[in-house]
Amino acid sequence: MHSRPFACLALLLAFAAPLSAATPQKPNVLFIAIDDLRDWVGYFDRNPQAKTPNFDRLAKLATSFTRAYCASPSCNPSRAALMSGLRPSTSGVYENNIDFRPIIPADKMLTATFRNAGYFVHGAGKIYHEAYRRDSEWDHYLSKEGGYPKVPAGQSDGVGGIKFAPLDCKDEDIPDWKIADYGIASLARKHDKPFFLAVGFHKPHMPWNVPRKWFDLFPLASIKLPPHLENDLADVPPAGVAMAKPQGDHGAMLASGRWKEAVQAYLATVAYLDMNLGRLLDAYEKSPHRANTILCLWSDHGWHLGEKSHWRKFALWEEATRAPFMWIVPGLTQPGTTCSTPIDFMGIFPTLTDLCGIPTPKHVEGSSFRPLLANPSAAWAQPAVTTYRYKNHTVRTAGWRYIRYANGDEELYDEVKDPNEYVNLAARPEFAAKKAELAKYLPKSDIADPAGRAPSASDESAAKAAKKAKRQAKQN
Repeated sequence: MHSRPFACLALLLAFAAPLSAATPQKPNVLFIAIDDLRDWVGYFDRNPQAKTPNFDRLAKLATSFTRAYCASPSCNPSRAALMSGLRPSTSGVYENNIDFRPIIPADKMLTATFRNAGYFVHGAGKIYHEAYRRDSEWDHYLSKEGGYPKVPAGQSDGVGGIKFAPLDCKDEDIPDWKIADYGIASLARKHDKPFFLAVGFHKPHMPWNVPRKWFDLFPLASIKLPPHLENDLADVPPAGVAMAKPQGDHGAMLASGRWKEAVQAYLATVAYLDMNLGRLLDAYEKSPHRANTILCLWSDHGWHLGEKSHWRKFALWEEATRAPFMWIVPGLTQPGTTCSTPIDFMGIFPTLTDLCGIPTPKHVEGSSFRPLLANPSAAWAQPAVTTYRYKNHTVRTAGWRYIRYANGDEELYDEVKDPNEYVNLAARPEFAAKKAELAKYLPKSDIADPAGRAPSASDESAAKAAKKAKRQAKQN
């Protein structure tokens, strides 16, 4: 592993809190957030091409969830929901361009709850969507992460909006290195209070630009594309096709002939992220606070790389909604265990307050995962619910995924027989009872967005375009 003693020393001096040898009585929290990381991590056994030795190492120490789902498949609404305990359908924070700060008061956030409980709350990187971070919520935050090196002159920077390219730079030239440094320094120092340490890695968020050596781990000739069907959208209703936008990113990728290059770039960026996670885990394992520190790792949502002719997040299928989720709770979790119960991230807030002996605010909508952390096979009645934009929801149980869109369009998938979600069963009358059963878990209210609008004219235009794309798919 790399070492940056002088950088760590500078970070140590930056902390304003006084030092003390006192041992906190309440557990500390190491809160690791990752951006756009899907289920291409070793413990999922989802993609054997992925190289994630440090996630694999963490899995041997932790309880890892194989069916953990975001509150929303978009950075800002996912993080606003997770950090506030309020679902998008409750707050109205549905998209990246909605500033949650005027909508959700600072005193409702997870950070405020821990500060009020006497914790030193500090962090670095991306925890909230960067544009909307409230520095007043933190006792200390790394303000300067540095910028990204430029793509070498004359080299392509990707395909359309899907940006990727190998860089001629060092690992430490990318901001995630400095973000890891911040966490490493905090874990090594003494604290006079229990601490809540947030470390938010940007990668594998685009651009998938990392040093060339990480690309070299994945020779292009060996790259395999993710499972996909050419006409997968043929039985998807117009609202779903509108989200997929098959003529957009996917159409451009097919025309470019660079699909394998994009997959290679994503894998390379995940490998780079894994390296920085390893640096942080080294510090965690050596930390004098380890025996009294809860570790919680999550990604804000998943990512499509061509499944259902879709790229990015911004959809309600498995690839966009499922994400890594791992916990170490001293005295509670057992090393190397997995939990296959479907859950969503609304339970993170109440789990942390529960485990740390802090009263959970009444506004929080999720339930503590303590029973599942103690026994991954414990009974759990609430399925995972994910929302993308106004009145579009999906319910995920162990056996089923049900999607209902704002216009009433539906999808239903048998996840046991059809884990790739190829066959939409929603129109078949024999599954009406199953749809009704799952629909009971949809949000009971859907607040309009802050502008007070229902689905916009642009949404209607997208639906028309989706119908056209669907007709073309059937013809093909």
